[in-house]
Amino acid sequence: MRIGELARACGVSTRSVRYYEQQGLIAPRRASNGYREYDELAVVRVRNIRELLESGLTVEDIRLSIEKGCLDRPLSTLPMCPDAIRIAADRLGALDRRIAALQDLRGRLARQVLETETAMACDGTPLAGEPVLAIATSDTH
Repeated sequence: MRIGELARACGVSTRSVRYYEQQGLIAPRRASNGYREYDELAVVRVRNIRELLESGLTVEDIRLSIEKGCLDRPLSTLPMCPDAIRIAADRLGALDRRIAALQDLRGRLARQVLETETAMACDGTPLAGEPVLAIATSDTH
């Protein structure tokens, strides 16, 4: 099948298919006219790649699974590769660290907003010498 047919069959854009190819995740054959030709393995891999990317894994994570042959059948039918479990656990740890950092950042910003609001006079003008944090708000919902 050609690139457009593969993209439609998998629910992705042709741009995504080209990206997966550039990243070494799929490898089409070339027809005599230079067109890419994909087989059923490409359909399975692209569906698996899409599902794994949507789950939070990266292209680098997925590449390791492909190199070990872990994505050549639909994910629901594959036994879990031990390396895939480790990769997913590592990615989950990285996400937890990012969430913690964002929560810390949110807490600092919330404290700054509260301190700024407290420092404001009743008429909305800042008190002398106090830092002002300008925050855009909208009254429409």
